[in-house]
Amino acid sequence: MKTWVSKNLLTRLIAPVIAIALAMSIATYEFNKPAFARGPVASPTATPLDDNSVGALLSLDQAMETLAARVTPAVVNVAVTSHSKSEMADGQMPQLPEGVPPMFGPFFNHPMRPQSQIEHGIGSGVLISPDGYIVTNNHVIDGAVDIQVTLGDRRILPAKLIGADPLTDLAVIKVEGTNLPNAPWGNSTALRPGQTVLAFGNPFGFRFTVTRGIVSGLNRPNPFNRDRRSPGSFVQTDAAINPGNSGGPLVNARGEVIGINTFLVSSSDSFAGMGFAIPTQIVRPTVEALIRDGKVTHGYMGIGISDVTPENAKFFHVENNEGAVVSQVEDGSPAAKAGLKVGDVITELDGQKISDASQLQIEVGQKQPGSTIKLQVLRDGKNVNVPVTLEAMGSRDHEGKEVSSNGKPRWGLGVTDMTPDLRQQLQASGDLHGAVVEQVQPGSPADNAGLQRGDVIVEVNRHPVQNADDVQKALSAVPKGQDALVLVWSNGGSTFRVLHAAPASGDAPGM
Repeated sequence: MKTWVSKNLLTRLIAPVIAIALAMSIATYEFNKPAFARGPVASPTATPLDDNSVGALLSLDQAMETLAARVTPAVVNVAVTSHSKSEMADGQMPQLPEGVPPMFGPFFNHPMRPQSQIEHGIGSGVLISPDGYIVTNNHVIDGAVDIQVTLGDRRILPAKLIGADPLTDLAVIKVEGTNLPNAPWGNSTALRPGQTVLAFGNPFGFRFTVTRGIVSGLNRPNPFNRDRRSPGSFVQTDAAINPGNSGGPLVNARGEVIGINTFLVSSSDSFAGMGFAIPTQIVRPTVEALIRDGKVTHGYMGIGISDVTPENAKFFHVENNEGAVVSQVEDGSPAAKAGLKVGDVITELDGQKISDASQLQIEVGQKQPGSTIKLQVLRDGKNVNVPVTLEAMGSRDHEGKEVSSNGKPRWGLGVTDMTPDLRQQLQASGDLHGAVVEQVQPGSPADNAGLQRGDVIVEVNRHPVQNADDVQKALSAVPKGQDALVLVWSNGGSTFRVLHAAPASGDAPGM
């Protein structure tokens, strides 16, 4: 036993010595082996360009680094938990018959009603003040029940909604803080195609991303917008904007916010060279109103307008191809009362030149309801001055009768009259009368009662209704704090639904 132990110990001592000697001999050979035994070694002969040769590019890089470092701390990640309604049980949109508006999609070719569900979304925002006010898109926070903001230093803070404006797709949220980094406003009206811009945000969840590009175009319309009252004038850029960038800032070379990134145009739903931002000429007054009042009230004339173009200018006796042509005047609207006519060309507003329809739309939308604007109109080649007293947009909603322009709608319900086209699309019988549900606000009494777009309200509190005005009057007459009973026709059958009274503090007159 002792001999075995002694031999084993000797072996354990000798083995490491042999291994070390072998390694040293291999290293010596590798160092001293002849050239023919060595493998090829890459040895570049080129030298880098000297700073003088690429000084302009290095200066540009340094400027971009400085700019990105200045703006990035003011950019935030906005994480939202919201209630949503799937368009179908399997998440697919149904195939609609020709001519059927998308709003009535849930009513065709599927037997199941949409199911309420919780969704989580990510967007972007930008701090505009040291005390925590943040600008983002309305579609980022729409329907939110919880908003969490991640700052550039990775702190996660709860945020509260200050106000939102669906018409401009803008919203203001706020976190509690002091001396927070923030970005200054810039003047979007001074932009020119070709200027350098940077887009900041959180595309596809990759936080605090910056992309560089130029201003590709100005005064672009939104091709996806179905509300003709919504202002256009978007800034088009080739700085990459992808899902998740919504609400982030588009900045100029001085680090000034000149737009809020909001959508892209692409067949693949990812960036294809065309990103769009809301210009600060719309953003800034909207944000200031939301912070001040919690809401935005837009001026309303009640006209349809289009641009003067080289092709149509001669028909309206316009020489400079500028102005906005009146294509529609709504009955009973402020424009109708003021005597505006189809074919009038609006060339000035309060002494300011009007270059196109988009500019007129923006200027009128930012005016206060009740104010009187002075229009200069070219009518059959003659200049005519037309004063128009504006109303509040939404107070006479001819397309949706949203009925409430004051605070949160009481019932969260928008209805429209039954028309022959709608009757045919809904496959409703000729003796069915009432108002067609067009809008349901998430989380509202109407939403909680299960009302959907395309439902037809035929009774309110056991009294028949014939049209949208009847529904409005009946629901507005319900005393505060009391529920309302509605009889709803849907998919060939009728059911009673109870609209439970919302908390009185958040109610507003109307629906």
